[in-house]
Amino acid sequence: MANVNYLLFESAVGFSLFEVVHQADTVGLELPEVKDAMKDLDKFGKMVKLRSFNPWNSAAHGLEAINLISEGIMPDHLKNTLELNLPQTSGKKSKIVLGVVDKRLAGEISGNFPGIQCEAADTSEVVAALLRGIRTHAGKLLKGLQDGDINRAQLGLGHAYSRAKVKFSVHKNDNHIIQGIATLDALDKGINSGAMRVREWYGWHFPELIRIVSDNGTYAKVVLAVGNKKSLSDESLDELANVLNQDEDKAKAIIQAAKVSMGQDISDMDLNMVKDLADNVSKMADYRRILAESLDKKMGEVAPNLQVILGTPVAARLISHAGSLTNLAKYPASTLQILGAEKALFRALKTKGATPKYGLLYQSTFIGRAGPKVKGRISRYLANKCSIASRIDNFSENPTKRFGEVMREQLEQRLEWYAKGIKPMKNTEAMDKAIKLVMDDEGDMDIDTEMVDSHTATHAADSKKDKKEKKDKKKDKEDKKEKKDKKDKKRKATSEDVEMVDAPDAAEPEKKKKKKKSKSE
Repeated sequence: MANVNYLLFESAVGFSLFEVVHQADTVGLELPEVKDAMKDLDKFGKMVKLRSFNPWNSAAHGLEAINLISEGIMPDHLKNTLELNLPQTSGKKSKIVLGVVDKRLAGEISGNFPGIQCEAADTSEVVAALLRGIRTHAGKLLKGLQDGDINRAQLGLGHAYSRAKVKFSVHKNDNHIIQGIATLDALDKGINSGAMRVREWYGWHFPELIRIVSDNGTYAKVVLAVGNKKSLSDESLDELANVLNQDEDKAKAIIQAAKVSMGQDISDMDLNMVKDLADNVSKMADYRRILAESLDKKMGEVAPNLQVILGTPVAARLISHAGSLTNLAKYPASTLQILGAEKALFRALKTKGATPKYGLLYQSTFIGRAGPKVKGRISRYLANKCSIASRIDNFSENPTKRFGEVMREQLEQRLEWYAKGIKPMKNTEAMDKAIKLVMDDEGDMDIDTEMVDSHTATHAADSKKDKKEKKDKKKDKEDKKEKKDKKDKKRKATSEDVEMVDAPDAAEPEKKKKKKKSKSE
């Protein structure tokens, strides 16, 4: 590795450029003397020399520059600093080596300045050690700063940067979906576990109730309503019917079963404990229902097309697994298809076995309805449609579920095609149908007419192009056929001429024979 000539230090107060006066090699960095010299300001000050320090013009200027650097873009302020303070070089052999912290920024600087070779702290131990020393003694090395200026600037810029990221985050809408589906899964585990305890515990007292009431939440409410089975009578019919959604048949069955129950008696203390547990399970079940309705409504606002294709739970799990709707929209269909089956994929790659055909998409009804031989094919087709739907949802200002409805219709037709051979509609026809449905909506949302016009124009241009190509192909075939016919005629004419020339030659020996015969006579 070449010796580092300069170091770029990005701090909360501005950009600073240091010239490397003395540099230890990679092996020398491990020596105790060099490590102690890095910590000592007098010794470290002899290793580097401040070449330029350009502070921010304002806090907003610093925030803008840090945002650009975080995305791997070089700010104009930094570009001017490098142009003014770095020497000009010509030729590949006389390149200046500049040490920077960020690898992406290193690539951006090398692209804009051909005469500069950048070394990042991730790839060079020397650069990392020198930048670490500059960060340690920055308050003394940078001129014009007082004690505590850098710390205060770091605190203010850090808060502003984090606040801007949270405020302008493109993921803010789907954060609630990610948290909601995670809470829903946790509630399902809690409800199932608590309901199992209630069934086993109360089953010793009233075992026949399990066969009559199967739902966990309803079972917990019935336990609260019944209590001790000996207290049940025909007068409790209305109360039980209210708990069972006005199902009087089940209420009568419970009362009848309580009269002939084989369960053992239960003490008041144990019954109170069972009721407390059943009350918790019932409350969790009610909250789970409210949360599911809220999640369904939120998905209809954020990702309506994906929701129509997959349903709320599966679509929300896909968004949660990807991290955000934006990340999901960036994934290709092949990645989306096996999302959730990463362990199986890497295991298959390691053992050189068969890779998985689906991940979270297996929970979709389309995979379950498909035959065993076409599950992989319908999974790939479903992933394609989900990828399109996620991109439409993510990049549309006013997303509508019309595209999802048309793509779901395509999926239904694809299942029929695999089962009965009925040909499904083409993608161009499906998109035209979806756009027409969106335009036919009675002013519920604003339509991007430019997008529609461009799509229509593109479709018309494609159709014209296809017709032109077909016409050109037909003309080429006719020209080739005509040329071939001409060649055949020419070849035939040439062969006839050869025969005519050869015929006199064949008659000459007969003439000579006749002449010889006449002479002999």
